[in-house]
Amino acid sequence: MTDPRYPIGQFQLANENLSADERAQLITQIAAAPAGLRAAVAGLNDAQLDTPYREGGWTVRQLVHHVADSHMNGYIRVKLALAEDVPTIKPYDENVWVKLGDTPATPIETSLNLLDALHERWANLFRSLTPAEFARTFRHPELGTLSLNKQLALYAWHGRHHTAHVTALRERMGWH
Repeated sequence: MTDPRYPIGQFQLANENLSADERAQLITQIAAAPAGLRAAVAGLNDAQLDTPYREGGWTVRQLVHHVADSHMNGYIRVKLALAEDVPTIKPYDENVWVKLGDTPATPIETSLNLLDALHERWANLFRSLTPAEFARTFRHPELGTLSLNKQLALYAWHGRHHTAHVTALRERMGWH
């Protein structure tokens, strides 16, 4: 049985020296992520949105808002790495953020719309980078130094990861 925390497997990147074709595929995934998440949550009612994707896990509503929070941070980290020399970024506690008052108060459509705009900008930014720029790095206080190649791969995976949480839940619950 697949671990419900990682329906597409844990993030892995064997080689950070991505080819232009590999980067192009990952950028396509970044660009497509909002539409994939939107399709995964389409037609869910409030009770379904408030269902945890697994026992002890976040609700679908929390997942959608988390993706928006996370990807905003991810986008800013890319910009910082391009504008500064190895900046140290500020991490955030995702488990605290999903419990803040905006999560239950904000329709998921707001975060889905935010993701549409954000990912258009993010994909355009990634498409504009040279191989040398993809090698630029930032420092995460807990994870160490990350290149923009790794950041691209991580967030391409992250969007698919959370979309798969929703689609796996729908399958288990028979919500077709």
